[in-house]
Amino acid sequence: MHDQPNRQLALDQYRLRARFYDAELAAFEPVRRRAIACLALQPGDTVLDVGCGTGLSFELLQHGVGQQGQLVGIEQSPDMLHLAQQRVLQHQWRNVTLLNAPVKSATLIGQADAALFHFTHDILRQPAEIRHVLAHLKPGARLVAAGLQWSAPWNWPTNWLVLMAALYSTTSLEGLAQPWSHLTELVGEMRQVPSPMPGVFIVSGHFLPKGSEVVDHV
Repeated sequence: MHDQPNRQLALDQYRLRARFYDAELAAFEPVRRRAIACLALQPGDTVLDVGCGTGLSFELLQHGVGQQGQLVGIEQSPDMLHLAQQRVLQHQWRNVTLLNAPVKSATLIGQADAALFHFTHDILRQPAEIRHVLAHLKPGARLVAAGLQWSAPWNWPTNWLVLMAALYSTTSLEGLAQPWSHLTELVGEMRQVPSPMPGVFIVSGHFLPKGSEVVDHV
């Protein structure tokens, strides 16, 4: 485990996990559903799935943006993205673009209406990755992040589970007390949403460049 996220370690980690990833994440589906609901996607929207993994969020995101919308999945692990591509082909989605690259160097075109960071601790702890995403969002774009978080110090059973999950799925424990803190620094206030699971956070907000305002209807 490193003090800061380590790309090579992450690639090695997810090369081993790719085949079993969907089964491992099945228990967290209530979190995924609530997080995506907070995006309040509309038909025709463009949404960025940042660290999309095997594409587990794609079907719910598709329901939001519709056939006239666009979905862009960014994933640095070729093993995970291969499975995401298979998912896209299976469903015959024609409005999905998959980018195999670290987030900060992904070739993004245009400006999106929303961005999802679902269980992407290593990405959230790297401001350069977040800045690159923000550079391709419209003013007022909706942002939602979800993932592991330390519970209260006295809640050792939950924190033990968080530790075990983090050691298995992240390359750094740095920032687990408030994983979205860099997002807040760059975007502004992020509203905490009640999570259906202990040791898991969901935060929601908007990208507000200086001088712009937006009303949150979520």
